[in-house]
Amino acid sequence: MKASVGETISLLLKIIYFYFESFYRLIVPPARQDVRGKKVLITGAGHGIGRELSLEFARLGASLILWDINKENNEDTADEVRRVGAIVHSYVCDVTGTAVSTETVHNIADRVRREVGNVDNAVNNAGILYGGPVLTMQEKHIRRTLEVNTLAHFWTVRRFLPPMLEANKGVIMNIATASAKSGTAFLVIYRPSKYAVFGFTEALREEIDRLGKPGVQATVVCPFFVDTGLCKGPGSRLSPILTPKETAVTAMDGMLRGEQEVYVPRRIWLQRWIGALLPEKVITHLKKFQQLGIDPQYNSKSD
Repeated sequence: MKASVGETISLLLKIIYFYFESFYRLIVPPARQDVRGKKVLITGAGHGIGRELSLEFARLGASLILWDINKENNEDTADEVRRVGAIVHSYVCDVTGTAVSTETVHNIADRVRREVGNVDNAVNNAGILYGGPVLTMQEKHIRRTLEVNTLAHFWTVRRFLPPMLEANKGVIMNIATASAKSGTAFLVIYRPSKYAVFGFTEALREEIDRLGKPGVQATVVCPFFVDTGLCKGPGSRLSPILTPKETAVTAMDGMLRGEQEVYVPRRIWLQRWIGALLPEKVITHLKKFQQLGIDPQYNSKSD
């Protein structure tokens, strides 16, 4: 159906308004949401970014629901959260996309709703990394990377998003990586799995908008290399490796201010847009100059 003149003018005015709004928000960020009393579920809460996110949410007064495949690590995080003074519920859960684990996600999600109630914020943080040359990567490692890093998001969102849509409030936060927007050698398996997370979040956000649920937020977080033990030899001549805590603090600040994409550190946002104007060969040589990348590796650790 052809757009009318009035519809076209209305669209142009909205575009102008949104440009001014974006510039204004660069100077005056939105106020942070209050998460006191909110129920926040975090996958991969046993260590690294997941643990730090749990502690940051606890300090802000949220109630925590912690999922991790490692019971000991998960309980350690739960104990730390309790010392902060927050309510916490911990569950051992394999979030991968195998038939057995998918059923496990469904069952534990049902337990959470019975024992805790509907989740207000769901953070998909669990992740795994197998780094190395693509030609020597084992098939089982390729499959597991996609199961943990990508498919798991579908299973958690499908279980926890419906009550958010019904109430027209809630947050889905997915942890991707800065390498999702720029390829890195020896991350040929990891990078596509996280690129899928970025695309998943974009599409989910648009679907939520089409459903007319503006109170439900979908945020994707793209951090630079983080010192979680996930990979060997991450580095850059110009950018220091992030700590899990500073990553969690920046991710939460962006999410609480309603940002759709959160880059850690923040300057990656500007680098991304400048990079979009540069020839590919320039970007390749800049990466070499920075000595950006990781060492080949064959063992894995999860987030």
